[in-house]
Amino acid sequence: MAEDNESGPETRAADASQGDGGAPQGEADRSPEALAGQVSRLEEQLEQFRDQALRAQAEAENTRRRAARDVENAHKFALEKFAGDLLPVLDSLEKAVEVAAGSEAAASIAEGVELSLKLFLSVLEKHGVERIDPAGAPFDPQVHEAMAMVPSEHAEPNSVLEVMQAGYLLNGRVVRAAKVVVARAPDGAS
Repeated sequence: MAEDNESGPETRAADASQGDGGAPQGEADRSPEALAGQVSRLEEQLEQFRDQALRAQAEAENTRRRAARDVENAHKFALEKFAGDLLPVLDSLEKAVEVAAGSEAAASIAEGVELSLKLFLSVLEKHGVERIDPAGAPFDPQVHEAMAMVPSEHAEPNSVLEVMQAGYLLNGRVVRAAKVVVARAPDGAS
């Protein structure tokens, strides 16, 4: 029974407070090894947070650039549909000049229409609309629409022989492809 008294509640509490090395539990966590491990974990966490912050900053910068580019493109190409709708008017003015050029009676009218046409073209150019007139150039399906292929001995195969209708670009983007006749090698040529 005397031994039971020695291992009573007081003795068990004292044993628990001394832990494995005899130091109190709170002091065991402050050993140099434990502190070094904790510092190492905190440094790793800090590095992860820095990395996350840099990634978030880079993503924000990319989003800002993307938004700025989208706004720039919206401004740049806002007139695309409008320019496309004006092209038939331009075609009509060009045809009027062609028809009136053969008649002396319509010479003054043709002169007025021609001046209007030049003014109209200069306004379009001012706003980034550029005419595609590819006569003699190699055929490019990005900006030309082939209406026919004609055998030709005098032109390179796949080059534009004739422009049926001029094409137009708005800031480098095709509004209307040029309608063209394309040369091909003569029949029987290799």
